[in-house]
Amino acid sequence: MSVPAPDSGAGHAIAADILAVSSIAAVPTILEVVCRTTGMGFAAVARVTEDRWVACQVRDDIAFGLQPGGELRVETTLCREIRRSGTAVVIDNVSEDAVYCGHPTPALYGFASYISMPIVLPDGTFFGTLCAIDPRPARLNTPETVGMFKLFADLIAFHLNAHANVASSEEVRRSAAFVTGILAASPDGVNVLSADGRLEFMNARGVALNQLDSDEAVLGRPFADLWPEAERGKVQDAMARAAAGEIARIEGFGPTARGEPRWWEVSFASFRPDGTGPLKLVAISRDISERVEAGAALRESAATLRELNETLEERVDARTRDLLAAEEALRQSQKMEAVGQLTGGVAHDFNNLLTIIRSSVDFLRRPELPEARKRRYLDAVSDTVDRAAKLTGQLLAFARRQTLRPEVFEVGARLRAVADMLDTVTGARIRVVTQVPEALCFVRADLSQFETALVNMAVNARDAMAGEGTLTLRLTCADAMPPIRGHAGARGPFAAVSLADTGSGIAPEHVGRIFEPFFTTKEVGRGTGLGLSQVFGFAKQSGGDVAVESRPGRGTTFTLYLPEIEPEAHTERPAVDDALSPVGSGQRVLVVEDNVEVGRFATQILQDLGYATVWAVNAEDALDRLGPDGGGFEAVFSDVVMPGMGGIALAKELRQRLPGLPVVLASGYSHVLAQEGAHGFELLHKPYSAEQLGRILRRAVAPR
Repeated sequence: MSVPAPDSGAGHAIAADILAVSSIAAVPTILEVVCRTTGMGFAAVARVTEDRWVACQVRDDIAFGLQPGGELRVETTLCREIRRSGTAVVIDNVSEDAVYCGHPTPALYGFASYISMPIVLPDGTFFGTLCAIDPRPARLNTPETVGMFKLFADLIAFHLNAHANVASSEEVRRSAAFVTGILAASPDGVNVLSADGRLEFMNARGVALNQLDSDEAVLGRPFADLWPEAERGKVQDAMARAAAGEIARIEGFGPTARGEPRWWEVSFASFRPDGTGPLKLVAISRDISERVEAGAALRESAATLRELNETLEERVDARTRDLLAAEEALRQSQKMEAVGQLTGGVAHDFNNLLTIIRSSVDFLRRPELPEARKRRYLDAVSDTVDRAAKLTGQLLAFARRQTLRPEVFEVGARLRAVADMLDTVTGARIRVVTQVPEALCFVRADLSQFETALVNMAVNARDAMAGEGTLTLRLTCADAMPPIRGHAGARGPFAAVSLADTGSGIAPEHVGRIFEPFFTTKEVGRGTGLGLSQVFGFAKQSGGDVAVESRPGRGTTFTLYLPEIEPEAHTERPAVDDALSPVGSGQRVLVVEDNVEVGRFATQILQDLGYATVWAVNAEDALDRLGPDGGGFEAVFSDVVMPGMGGIALAKELRQRLPGLPVVLASGYSHVLAQEGAHGFELLHKPYSAEQLGRILRRAVAPR
């Protein structure tokens, strides 16, 4: 089945991609979960190019015959279409599939069921696919299976992107060409000496500075012998100190090969090639003749003094540039460290969730499992999906990319309401004290995220107090926001909500890291390290900030600052009727979704709930179907992120063209929503349940 690589460069790149996938510890678990969950006999993570399908990691329970590194011609697979369209292909039964029943690929490789999900890197680059096949028909085209494949494909893409960033940095650092370029560009002479002081290498700049025709005349000679006799003792002493581990610097006089006088500054240091080789010395020679001559002239005239000042200014500028370059390198290093920490945290938490799903699926496959236990495991899978959605939400909150639903509310009332329910969070031995002023205080923010932030800070306080102490919730209005973490303050006014505990406090070396994602000082299993990250992200995205004051052994105070607004702007958000039935009664709904699997899933849900649906594959198609009078539709349910016109633009157009037609938007994440909000439209967050979808549509089409 294998075909040769088109060229060695492409082969090297493929080998690097295989190595990158094999370095992801979660991939074998993902392939095992895929096979056990779906019943498929073969699953693989593949690199897909214009002409090749290459297996990077496989699980083969049906003797399909491919191992990591095995290749197929891409034209004999279904992945050419997936690579070009960027969408998944799902086939329950080839013989019954309208699109692929006559396709030659199933017969060529002997499969009856097939699923392949594209793996797309964060920058939009198509890497390959996560796929599975089996000679028997299977039930694959379900929201759970497709969603699981999408989650795994995105997780693999995340790891590949992090790996590529680290590998790129390492490759540049170790590159021989990189080292050669540095030596060629160096303004100084670079000399490599043996441990006994014999010259083994001199760079081109050193040859030029010493006015040599080539380095052949000096290689192998003792380095000290290249100096005048009066300078050799100083040179030999510096080499001895360098061999002992010091960095030795000397200045001395040594004429060039042509007899021209030169003053040199030479720095000596020791090193071992590759860290383990024989001891070597490096001598960096800098021509300081001009500096020495300038110093002599300085004692004779004021003009030379001005010249020296100009030289000094140039050196200061060069030093400043060097410092700026070093700071930039440090920032890049810190970014790479943060990516590594984030990758590790995501992998850890998602592997925990995968463990729950895999174990639950194992038990659900047992035919003798009692109904009560079956419900328990089904609930575990459903709860795990909710936890995964919450994890991604917390990550988006820290990155300030979550979609907020800002509304105006009175902070004091919400603070009292949260305080009333904190007993269930903190326990009976923690006394909760609330201090709220009589004056009303209004802010415009996402109420749900505000309450979540308070609970996260309260949970942090509870753990710091080991379950016993006093938690004080205090609100002050019309406050100024002080400088926080080096950022300038603001006059406001701000509503300041503080939570003060009597716990153990935070060690000074940890205060600067407590808002980092996955950073925690708690015991294993006591927290994810994302709670305070959510508080930080919510505060920043809402136009405020969060400050922390702590003294070890005396307790900690977190203060959340949110911009305060005038009471006249206060409006109540309509309450959501959770008792509203999700079942429709034949209302016509236009579903706008470019993804085939999601579109089928959404229309099927709505049809099962009693709605009459029509599916449009993009916003332009939807506008044609609606026409000038709405086309008889009673609501539009649209995805936000689509090629061409997006969901927000479609909803705005319909608000102008058909103001009485309700529009409901759905999105897992959109940078437009994160930056600008939902513009007053109903928004359903992914992942959503059938009941949530039915209820929000029922409310949208209800008489007003």
